[in-house]
Amino acid sequence: MDYKLVKQYYCPMRCEGDKTYDSPGDCPVCNMHLVPVGEQKQMESPDFQNPNTPLYHDHHQDERHLHAQQTGKYYCPMRCEGDKTYDSPGDCPVCGMHLNKEESIRPSGVIYTCPMHPEVKSDKPGSCPKCGMTLVPEKRVETSDEERAYKKMAKKFWIAVAFSVPVFIIATSGLFPFLHLNAIISQKGLNWIEFVLATPVVFYSGWQFFIRGWSSIRRRSPNMWTLISIGVGVAFLFSLFGLLFPELFPAQFKDAQGNVHLYFEASAVILTLVLLGQVMELKAHSKTNSAIRGLLNLIPPVARIIRNGEEQEIPLEEVQVGDILRVKPGEKIPVDGTITEGTAIIDESMISGEPMPVDKSKGDKTTGGTINGKTVFEMKAEKVGNDTLLARIIEMVNEASRSRAPIQKLADVVAKYFVQIIIAISLITFAIWAFWGPQPAFVYAFVNAVSVLIIACPCALGLATPMSIMVGTGRGAQSGILVKDARAMEEMNKVDTLIIDKTGTITEGKPSLNGFKSFGTLTDEEILMLAASIDINSEHPLAEAIVKGSKEKNIGLTKLDDFESITGKGVQALYKGGKIGLGNLRLLEDFQASLSDDKKKVVEEWQLSGQTVMFLLLDHSVEGIIGVTDKIKATSAKAIKALQKLGIKVIMFTGDNETTAKAVAGELHLDEFKADCLPDDKYKKIKELQGQGHIVAMAGDGINDAPALAQANIGIAMGTGTDIAMQSAEITLVKGDLNGIARAKELSSAVMRNIKQNLFFAFFYNVLGVPIAAGLLYPFFGILLSPMIAATAMSFSSVSVISNALRLRKK
Repeated sequence: MDYKLVKQYYCPMRCEGDKTYDSPGDCPVCNMHLVPVGEQKQMESPDFQNPNTPLYHDHHQDERHLHAQQTGKYYCPMRCEGDKTYDSPGDCPVCGMHLNKEESIRPSGVIYTCPMHPEVKSDKPGSCPKCGMTLVPEKRVETSDEERAYKKMAKKFWIAVAFSVPVFIIATSGLFPFLHLNAIISQKGLNWIEFVLATPVVFYSGWQFFIRGWSSIRRRSPNMWTLISIGVGVAFLFSLFGLLFPELFPAQFKDAQGNVHLYFEASAVILTLVLLGQVMELKAHSKTNSAIRGLLNLIPPVARIIRNGEEQEIPLEEVQVGDILRVKPGEKIPVDGTITEGTAIIDESMISGEPMPVDKSKGDKTTGGTINGKTVFEMKAEKVGNDTLLARIIEMVNEASRSRAPIQKLADVVAKYFVQIIIAISLITFAIWAFWGPQPAFVYAFVNAVSVLIIACPCALGLATPMSIMVGTGRGAQSGILVKDARAMEEMNKVDTLIIDKTGTITEGKPSLNGFKSFGTLTDEEILMLAASIDINSEHPLAEAIVKGSKEKNIGLTKLDDFESITGKGVQALYKGGKIGLGNLRLLEDFQASLSDDKKKVVEEWQLSGQTVMFLLLDHSVEGIIGVTDKIKATSAKAIKALQKLGIKVIMFTGDNETTAKAVAGELHLDEFKADCLPDDKYKKIKELQGQGHIVAMAGDGINDAPALAQANIGIAMGTGTDIAMQSAEITLVKGDLNGIARAKELSSAVMRNIKQNLFFAFFYNVLGVPIAAGLLYPFFGILLSPMIAATAMSFSSVSVISNALRLRKK
């Protein structure tokens, strides 16, 4: 085959993503001039337009892939501008901190290659044109933005080290007589060597800090870079003027030979130590988002789709709702869906936090990102892209990481005035030492004033809360606990009362038919037939159990007219011209029906055994009863005991009858319960408890729980419930059992404890460090703090806060 070179062009603004054009010109969207991306070899053959025909490697593909990687949302870890995000990587324009990338699901960008001929590349599956082998997905080792920033900063750090070490040796040579440097070269010559060595450190390795400092001054938002740039800048300029114009300085600044005492080594070493702190900080930062990146790694790049009975491999982003997918042993499930053929044992630990694999069969739901066991099954795709549970988990973690906790307000107030206070203390320090310090007073004044500027660290205060929130929410996501925002994380720690529903929260939420009995002329089977006939139109879980039970007993149904659901009571319809109903005791009042003592006794016996009893009514009489049981979850008793140990009062609200509710409450040793509840009762009870000063959490899983979830201090949605319940809640439990609430409480306590530790470190460090730098210990112990030691302390203060936050990953 012949090949031709095809020149391609792209818009530098990426208005249409990675779209390229075949001819030069202007972008049709923004009118910017198109830029050539290089030469790409394509096959000139009849198969040229065939999408399955592999293309030879585009040498600029990696460049575009890198841009695609960098495209996304970035935010400042200090939250300087609230929830504001940026479109490209870099530094925060307010505080100068390196921007964090908000991890999200993005197109896989999968490239296929030939195992035998790696130069063959294609963006679609197919066969190698050279040997005919099937192309396989190429494994890319992607470098994160944090990793690139870390490598760039590390490079500058090592260059700074290479120049700073000799500067430091020259400046301190007087302490090591064996070096005999003054015998080789004069002090003035050594001063010039120090200047030459320190200049690359200031104007290359550390220049970005001066840019950040100037930006903070220009924006009138002083920060740590303001202090560092002023401190180091003054020391360097003082030394430069002292080197060039020594005659302008008073005698107390000079040595016996008339040379001014210079601080080039302080400038170089301080910047080197700040760089070391930044390198360590960036390395630690890369770990804070490890939870989200771990979740992103669960997403497979490709899926196996069944089309016309044949299996094809397609990129994940091409999967559509309704597609039938095949999942093989050991593979990750690509999207959310339902098993249509086969069985599976699926490891869901990475989503739910539960270590035991789950058995699945036809009709069961599957979650994207979970791992199939040793079977092959087919599934129908129901949620794809950003609609999958995994995508929603990642989005919730991102939102929580960007939010601000109420406890952060104190640090924000302090940080707002911190830099101005430090500059004022520095000026006061200079004045005190200049007027009352020992000789040479101005030298002491200058050194101590610079030390005050260098040692202060508002950065540690700003990072104390967001770092803990970021790591804590990520750790929670790995355990199946999704926290909407930082406020919820803080508030959960204060919860003292928990209101829970019975069905689906304490119980399995999968009721089954247990019994049916006639009280009149109808047979037992006719009672079940009529009950199932009216419930066939209801979406209530109990109705589903009755209909399923009648089918299992091969009992046919009859058609009823004018079906109506009565909230909190039951359902009713028309049967042979009369009114028929199925529901609880409240429905008896609507039908003006009553129970005899004998019938009440039977009902109570059923209820004491844990059954939910419903009454079948015809006109004004109770014709029979239906008993449904909902098994208590195996984890409920242990979880409730754990919650009570954590100091939480557990109250059960249920629409079930008093007798059944009392039996369940007694078995689980609940603190309180309320039976025969309407949806509005939960809302009213929460308001009542809040009025008494309680911090109330509410756990629910249904649409009718949404008002109560919204009213509660903390709404907790069980992951087995509806989307509306999840939208109304502050915390969502993927697994959907009460153990998750206990874990959420423990996680919240650990995060808040960690935040308080960080705030203590930050406040204690600054309260202790600034007075020492100002020379407070000198009159008592003769101790002064070198600006270089101050820089070391400042660099490690932020690192200590981040390192402490990272301990939450092991919680």
